[in-house]
Amino acid sequence: MRRLSFLTAMALTGACALLSSTMAKTPTLPLFARSLGASPALIGWAVMASTVPGIIVSLPAGLLRDRLGARPLLIASLFVFATAPLLYLLVHTVGELAIVRFYHGFATAIFGTVVGAEIAARYPQGRGHALSVYSAVSTAGRSLAPFLGGALISATGFPGVFLGCAVTGVLALTIGISATGQDAAQAQAPMPSRARTHTAAVLADRVVLVTSLIEALQYLVFGSVEAFLAVYAAHQGWPAWTIGVLLGTQLGMVVLFKPRLGALSDRIGRPPLVLGGLTLGAAAVAALPYTAAFASLLVINALFGLGFAATTAATGALVADRAQTGGFGASIGVLRSIMDIGQASGPVLTGTLIGVGGYRLAFGTLAVLLALGALAFATRLRAGAR
Repeated sequence: MRRLSFLTAMALTGACALLSSTMAKTPTLPLFARSLGASPALIGWAVMASTVPGIIVSLPAGLLRDRLGARPLLIASLFVFATAPLLYLLVHTVGELAIVRFYHGFATAIFGTVVGAEIAARYPQGRGHALSVYSAVSTAGRSLAPFLGGALISATGFPGVFLGCAVTGVLALTIGISATGQDAAQAQAPMPSRARTHTAAVLADRVVLVTSLIEALQYLVFGSVEAFLAVYAAHQGWPAWTIGVLLGTQLGMVVLFKPRLGALSDRIGRPPLVLGGLTLGAAAVAALPYTAAFASLLVINALFGLGFAATTAATGALVADRAQTGGFGASIGVLRSIMDIGQASGPVLTGTLIGVGGYRLAFGTLAVLLALGALAFATRLRAGAR
């Protein structure tokens, strides 16, 4: 029950935090940047700004979690969730928007790494299921964001959505402080610092590195679709609320299927889900720019969400499976640092490709990258089996 209560509390905190941060991004960020006069390439840079902190701080945050425990880092990240939305109200240029996004990015970078490591450490049995349950519940908050954000933009304009982000960010901070305070006496004592040993072991593990690269590739494509499918739909003349429905459906598939897929990975192994998810995602992304019909895009985007859920249900658990005792923070930190490199580069790459050759070139390139990732992962598995 103690473990269940911790998982539940962190999932609820994550749901509120991701609702707050995602409302500021989906579909708000590309539409807000567009209203400031940003080109597709500049929109890509604005989207990228929030992922750069993940590259910088994910590994240090994981190592600090191994040394100090989770609570101080969780509270610091939740403070950023609560305060960053108010800064958007002061933005008048794309450069100012990028600065605020950079600050906001520290919240998800620290929170995601520390919570992932803590759950991996507490749930050695059924790790894939536990991580996927947390991810699905927190993503439930995230999946509400496009619907709520799109409705708020249509009803009140951008200031209304940023105030909504602030309210839910403060709620996440309140729940998180209470939950981690109650759990402090029950939490496992931090392990003695062996940061150099743990980091070296993770970086020497080829399976961890390949899996981290696959997750980076998956998030590269996910972040690009999340940003530019909204712009693509806006170019078709869709109102903001319908764009919210489109993107929210994608996240809804993650909420619905990820816990089941995580439990499945505990039973049959992680690789089949990684390969299946990458293959399905590649097919869906390739099909996106060939229709402008709402129903067709809804189905295609839902299939992409299912593929994303399958891949990410297995990658984090696979990396945690190979962590040394006490080194979960280091393992998850490396995974998320590499992941954020992919997530940061995706919108910039996609924005540039759209400027050069349009949406078919951009989404087609993303589909090829996922297919190549599946091939590389399968090749690594064959090499490891010899």
